[in-house]
Amino acid sequence: MTPRGLEWAQRLQALAQNGLTFVKDPFDQERYEAIRDIAAEMMATQCETDFAVIKDLFTQETGYTTPKIDSRGAVFRDGCILLVRERSDGRWSLPGGWIDVNESPGESVVREIREETGYHTRALKLLAVFDKNKHDHPPTIYHTYKLFFLCELLGGSPTHTIETNGVNFFPEDALPELSVNRVTAGQIARLFEHYRHPEWPTDFD
Repeated sequence: MTPRGLEWAQRLQALAQNGLTFVKDPFDQERYEAIRDIAAEMMATQCETDFAVIKDLFTQETGYTTPKIDSRGAVFRDGCILLVRERSDGRWSLPGGWIDVNESPGESVVREIREETGYHTRALKLLAVFDKNKHDHPPTIYHTYKLFFLCELLGGSPTHTIETNGVNFFPEDALPELSVNRVTAGQIARLFEHYRHPEWPTDFD
């Protein structure tokens, strides 16, 4: 799906969900449900995914639509960055994931790093807040903000989990194949720049 097409589908889904949140007239409810189905069909066609799967995901979303938030940790050691290999696709990513309810972004990234790598860290600085739609990620059904934190390595040892089966530090010029749904080479390059320039302010789209 083109970036513009992805944006249209996400906007239609948000319009439908917001309408269903506040609708009172049964005929308007049917119209919003039809709009939601159109958005699901657009997503399914462009992402080569079953329509019923997308529709079910959209139906589960209730309340006023807001972007989802993903936190990722940049942990450096000896000029190398910490990455994990994702079991889902066999490629590498920064440790991280969705921020849970009643959890701050800083708490989330520290927890995710510990769970996915075995390392204990401390969040030091928010390096970047990126709109996923504005970067070179493959299309996904959710509009997502990605938060990248600089984290200090405190201790621990590498471990494998149900989500990851590899943990290692990589130099900037020898990165493995990346799980680009989660992080791009350009984003990692920018994090290395922040590492070399700690005085830089936070990036944002």
